Amino acid sequence: MPSRESNIFATAPLQALLAAESVALSAQLQRCAGQHALLVSAALDDEPPALPLLGRWTRLGLRRDVYRGDLHGRGDEPLPFVDEAFDLILLRHALEVSSVPAQLLRETVRVLAPGGLLVLTGLHPISGWLPWLLWQGETGQALSIRLHLGRWLRASELEIERSDRAGSAWPSGLPNRTPAPNVLGGSYLLHARKRRRAVTLLPLKALPQRTPANVGLAPGARRSVG
Repeated sequence: MPSRESNIFATAPLQALLAAESVALSAQLQRCAGQHALLVSAALDDEPPALPLLGRWTRLGLRRDVYRGDLHGRGDEPLPFVDEAFDLILLRHALEVSSVPAQLLRETVRVLAPGGLLVLTGLHPISGWLPWLLWQGETGQALSIRLHLGRWLRASELEIERSDRAGSAWPSGLPNRTPAPNVLGGSYLLHARKRRRAVTLLPLKALPQRTPANVGLAPGARRSVG
């Protein structure tokens, strides 16, 4: 059995799965626009998709609860960004390797701008990857995250817009020849939109109505002549 210290995201099967995800994401996100985007990935050398309408990417790799990349920090601490900093956030298998996945998701929502898009990828719990993950000793969290994800998203100001699968149905290490998305793929791709803040209109205050001045003379009155 492989060592727990090894990085399974550097293995040929998962590299092939990540490549298939990249093909699908590049097609799905072409119309995303904004100034700032964030990639948090379990693969330390991961590259974000090239999106023509999007500005600068900030890239973080998460390994053994340590962030590496454009910034360094601890993975069990809050993300080092101000609130609502990013228009697009891509979490690629990051929840699966985090020791605090629910906290990481909450932090991701905090730094996502209202109306911004969160895209998550991970290993699908119903796929042919289970025996391989058992052999790798990585089954528990990788397969349970997807089961909790819908509930976590609905509790976090997010609305699910799209759900797809990509990549090979089982690990092979060979390039995926099935066009993305693949309904039997080993990876899920989930798009969720952060709700915009509702605009609260204050009730209009009724102005006192003024009685128009009676400019006529009362019946029987006489004008004084000076």
